[in-house]
Amino acid sequence: MDHQRVIRDVTARLTMASSVPEACRWTVDAMSQHTPATISVLLDVHDRLRCVAATGAWQVFATVPARTGIVGRVFATGTAAVVPDVTVDPDYLPVRPDVTAELCVPVLDPAGRAIGVLDVQWSGPVDLEPWRDTVQRVAARLGTRIAALGGPPAESRSEKLLRHAAALSSAATEGDVMGAATRAAREVSTLSTAVLLIGGPDGARLGPSPLTPGDLEIRIRAELAGAGPGALGRMVDRAHRYGAGYTLGEVGHPPTEDYRPLTRAGVRSLIAVPVGPSDAGGALLVADERALHPDSTTVSLMELLAGQVWISLDRLRTLTRLREQASSDPLTGLGHTGPFGQRIAAAKPGRTALLAIDVDGFKTVNDTYGHQAGDQVLVGLARALEGALRHGDELYRIGGDEFVAVIEVNRPEEAVRIAERLAEAARRTGRTISVGVALPRPGETPDRTLRRADQALYAVKRQGRDGVHLAAA
Repeated sequence: MDHQRVIRDVTARLTMASSVPEACRWTVDAMSQHTPATISVLLDVHDRLRCVAATGAWQVFATVPARTGIVGRVFATGTAAVVPDVTVDPDYLPVRPDVTAELCVPVLDPAGRAIGVLDVQWSGPVDLEPWRDTVQRVAARLGTRIAALGGPPAESRSEKLLRHAAALSSAATEGDVMGAATRAAREVSTLSTAVLLIGGPDGARLGPSPLTPGDLEIRIRAELAGAGPGALGRMVDRAHRYGAGYTLGEVGHPPTEDYRPLTRAGVRSLIAVPVGPSDAGGALLVADERALHPDSTTVSLMELLAGQVWISLDRLRTLTRLREQASSDPLTGLGHTGPFGQRIAAAKPGRTALLAIDVDGFKTVNDTYGHQAGDQVLVGLARALEGALRHGDELYRIGGDEFVAVIEVNRPEEAVRIAERLAEAARRTGRTISVGVALPRPGETPDRTLRRADQALYAVKRQGRDGVHLAAA
């Protein structure tokens, strides 16, 4: 093999390349004339290595995470990898089933920074040492030409938006969504600042600030905070009434009154986009103190981003509602069997008292006046019992007219006094309750403690109802 000819051919093709993809493609084509290997060039784009050119293969990895496989290892370390037997390298990515050896070298810019890799894989016998020097020299020429052509191709704005959309979809909290939204808006729009206004029952509010807000954002937030919720609401209303729009902030063209707080902060350019529905959504404001000229494509991308933001926020709010429904009684708002089971599982022997509560004569209310009246009784009792408990005590509804209070006490007598206070609170609503009290014994299961509290409750029923009974220790 004439390795000098390989280098000459590649060099000749590189001098004619007018773009980075062309330089990569012609490098691969020139090398492929001298070896049957699978050849590819992968360049750094954000946090991934993108395949810019490759010879034919059944599968070509379009992008590879920057630390994945032999190519990721070479890129991360800046050190070439010579692998005579790919089966023994744990980082090998099987592109072809017949590959036996691989040679991967970093592509460096003139400053010595890795900007990608040149990867060559063989499926037959090969002497790797001569090829190592050849591939390294080819990669050096390719790196120099890429730098001369402006460096690796950057992400398009659409690609950036898709990447940020993935981050929004995986956000765990509303704060995470808002932070991801403002980062995406700045990067995709190229404007310096973004804030999110979110509507709610108490009016519009500002989304959280990033960890290191810029000077313009600090001024914007100060102005909006001073202007009050009404000013935020007017900006949100304007975005929903007129739709997405932008301003150039040019001299001689005064801003609308709704945007006065922004201009006082120094905003000259603004993109305002509605987020979500008008009755529950908000607005995304993307701003700059420079007088820029946002185009319609930029505004459209911000609209797409706003749509993804709302989908993510709505998903989190739906999940929150479902969790609340799963952990609380929809009628009274009290916790029910799920959280109650978790709470009593942590009961402390001799300290955690369970107060089993049953509404006296509740079946008669339902039979005489109907279930709607019965529901009103339960809601009224729930509020009265909650009001009679101390701070930190917990009340659960575990059945139709069955409640349990879980309280921490120092002595059984303290639990009885609180149970009597609950009974008195019920009387003030015009109803009566029977209460059984039990404290866990050492080694006793929570279910067994609850059964003893129920037995104490039934003892009250047998004695005429409207009372309290303490289970034997």
